[in-house]
Amino acid sequence: MAKHLYKNTGQLVRSMMKRDRIRLPIWIGSLTLLTFTVALSFSELFPTKQEQQALAETMKNPAMTAMVGPGYGLENYTAGAMMAHQMLLFTAIAVAIMSILQVTRHTRAAEEDGQIEMIRSLPTGRLSPLLAAMLVLFATNIVLAFVIGFGLSAFTIEGMSLEGSLLFGAALGATGLFFTALTAVFAQLSESSRGTIGLSFGVLIFAYLLRAIGDISNETLSWLSPFGWVVGSQVFVNNVWWPIALTVGITILLALLALYLNATRDLGAGLLPAKPGSAHASAFLQGPLGLLLKLQRTALIAWAIGIFILGASYGSVLGDLESFMEDIDIMGEILAPMKGGSLTEQFVMMILSIMAMLCTIPVLMTTLKLIGEERKKRTEHFLSRAISRTRLMGSALIISILTSFGMLSLAAIGLWSASAVVLKDGISFGDIFSGAIVYFPALWVMIGLAVLLIGVLPRATGFIWLYLTYSFLVDYLQGLLNLPQWMRDITPYGHIPQYPMEDLNVWTLAVLFFIGAGLMLIGFIGYNRRDIEG
Repeated sequence: MAKHLYKNTGQLVRSMMKRDRIRLPIWIGSLTLLTFTVALSFSELFPTKQEQQALAETMKNPAMTAMVGPGYGLENYTAGAMMAHQMLLFTAIAVAIMSILQVTRHTRAAEEDGQIEMIRSLPTGRLSPLLAAMLVLFATNIVLAFVIGFGLSAFTIEGMSLEGSLLFGAALGATGLFFTALTAVFAQLSESSRGTIGLSFGVLIFAYLLRAIGDISNETLSWLSPFGWVVGSQVFVNNVWWPIALTVGITILLALLALYLNATRDLGAGLLPAKPGSAHASAFLQGPLGLLLKLQRTALIAWAIGIFILGASYGSVLGDLESFMEDIDIMGEILAPMKGGSLTEQFVMMILSIMAMLCTIPVLMTTLKLIGEERKKRTEHFLSRAISRTRLMGSALIISILTSFGMLSLAAIGLWSASAVVLKDGISFGDIFSGAIVYFPALWVMIGLAVLLIGVLPRATGFIWLYLTYSFLVDYLQGLLNLPQWMRDITPYGHIPQYPMEDLNVWTLAVLFFIGAGLMLIGFIGYNRRDIEG
């Protein structure tokens, strides 16, 4: 019986790997190149022990702990300790994003497209498609772990032993395995690819937030988060392997749960109950704007609450940061060369930059809702009525723009409300709010790019997530490694000033608005001309 359930899984694995013969190497190559570049840069940027320890002093504050994790090895801050402290967590997040998107593509998205139904009509097992998808991603993450592990040790950088390098790679691979299995479970619970991605990203952000709160207040909370397990491996310092074993063990349980759930549900259905709608729709719901808004109402409310809590969490650590700066003399020397604001204000602006990119996730999900509905063959029902394609896409665009403004506002309100309580002379609401809203042109460009892909290259809409991941990593590493400015300039976020510490260049923002509008215009033209699936 069991053999029948998994029949021809190997052929499906080969088919998926053939389809991903370009996509997966790009992911593995990008993550590997980024990791190697950062590792080599650390040894060049901080060659002396004095410079390394000076950097370690800047890491001893709650804000940095919340952002990158506890600083293991700060008393002897070698290039290896720097690498693990400042890069492991964010690289693990990128690996998690890769796993979430790929598993969703091969499971729930393939089911929406009718591919799974076609595969099941062939001599394949009931569980073969899901098992094949997990095996492909498991193999991808294992390859990534070995390439990065042996690659780092080959550079013979100070503090990067063979064991530590292998543990670094294993921590990344284990994170990928965990989110592969977790996304496979959510693909059984949700009835759409959008819901699967939403649930998976929600857990990812919650896990990051839980670890951040735990690292600065209660270590027990950190051990409830998979990112806490990754950081707890203390790579290149004490090289603790059991958190990796714990992650792999839970991954196996999640994978078995996903297979069990897949065996018990109907094709095309989700296990989470779908709320039945009213017998009669209001006038507002009879248009595309109202209907699209209602379909995404629950997800948007959840994201709004999450963004507000995340902003408040970052704001709550600013009081400890200020106390830390008063107690540590060396911070005064380190802060002296900085211009344009205090360390607290610079941290706030850096946090707003990261939060702006997190706010981009629900905005893009809102925009890509249109292509999700098309793949589920629902768009044709809209267009069979007296509704133009321009009106349909315009409705999705309006919701995306309102969402971007709302998410940025909530991030600023959450950050300001918590910082006002913990800071003696808090940063004004106007400064924080303007510092967040100034990222609106960047989100505008991202929306424009999503509209362009929907209208011209609907099968390449997943590229927008890769671009967002690249933007996130480059923005985070720019100040750390002095990366070439062109790497940041090719992202819209790289042109946004840290306002109000930096001058506001109205022309730059205007250019971003024109670029976003141009991308939207091309997207609208393409959407009106191309064939609609269905």
